Amino acid sequence: MMLQDGSTQLLCLTASSGVPLFTRGASKQLPFSVIGSLNGVHMFGGGQGVVLTCSETQENVWGCMVLVLGLDELVNVRNVERLKRELRSCFSLIDELLEDKQEGILGNLTHCADSLVPPNPALFQEAVDGFAQAADSEFGCLVVHGRIATATEKWWRLAPQEVVLLSALIRSLSASGSASCDYPIFLPHGSPTVAHRLLRFQLLPRADVCVLCGPTPSLHGAETGLVSRFWSPLVETLRECLAVGERYLPGSVSLRPDVLALLLINRETRRAVSCVRTPSYHYDGPLLSKARCWELLKLFYIFSTSRYFTQEEPLFVSTEENAQRGNTEDFPLGFSHQPQQCYLVTEECKSYGLQTPQHQLFLLILPSVPTFALRTLATQTLSDIVAATGF
Repeated sequence: MMLQDGSTQLLCLTASSGVPLFTRGASKQLPFSVIGSLNGVHMFGGGQGVVLTCSETQENVWGCMVLVLGLDELVNVRNVERLKRELRSCFSLIDELLEDKQEGILGNLTHCADSLVPPNPALFQEAVDGFAQAADSEFGCLVVHGRIATATEKWWRLAPQEVVLLSALIRSLSASGSASCDYPIFLPHGSPTVAHRLLRFQLLPRADVCVLCGPTPSLHGAETGLVSRFWSPLVETLRECLAVGERYLPGSVSLRPDVLALLLINRETRRAVSCVRTPSYHYDGPLLSKARCWELLKLFYIFSTSRYFTQEEPLFVSTEENAQRGNTEDFPLGFSHQPQQCYLVTEECKSYGLQTPQHQLFLLILPSVPTFALRTLATQTLSDIVAATGF
């Protein structure tokens, strides 16, 4: 992983010979001489008896490669040129994770499934469970606006990294414009060497249903015999779910008018819901753009989890998060207790973080709100969301 002109540039080389397989990221590619020097370092080290014992990417890139190609193809490289061609099928997925193409998708940072809370969860849960069972599968999910609206119990039991990567893959396949697809995938933790089939069907624009299954049913059989049967009665309910829009929370949730953005994580289920909104009343100060709110929300999450809150160690840590943690990894050692709340005051906004055994809540709040009121506002916001949705 290298940084060039402020952008991330990813280089992938073979471990046995150092042959470059691909580069992704920054628009300005590294010169061949620089890539060749990396190869030279590898070969020189090998000649001097240096052995590479461990290599970990700081993104979910390795997981992407296993998801699409399987572990055997990557570990037992028989033909480098063939592997180069096959790796192209990973590029769109890797690019999505590197470039953060969709605002508000934070799973690559939080290692939690980006979720949407639908207005009628029981109806969707029944439909997803029935659809998956009819497709001889225990793994199914409904994705709305690129977020998981509901899923089967076994889908949530997948490793958190697998849920995040599958969600990214579904978004990538949905963006291709196809109405349905049959895509072979490997589960990096659960099944890295045996392929499963990911069947994806577009129910409405920006609403997809997916199942992981074996050899049956066929794509055509599921599309003609199952999709209409389970989802036609719910078309209007799906439209209501789509109407939730960028709020990603149902109308039953009433947020304080001075909340600019929030990220709520369920620590037990590894699900997360987030949103950015504009004040619902006249505010005299300068308003932050949505893009800036998303950026500040991510930065406050990194600040809070690297300094104060207990964070389950993920298999992979993002570059941005790793840089923060590298500078502050000893910071929590100065505490004799586990902090449960933290806040940050800047010229742009006030931020407040709240941690309970089950949840983590991160808020961006208008700077006009008194600092002493932040704790009450955050506690009440968490209580309101959980009471209204059970999230």
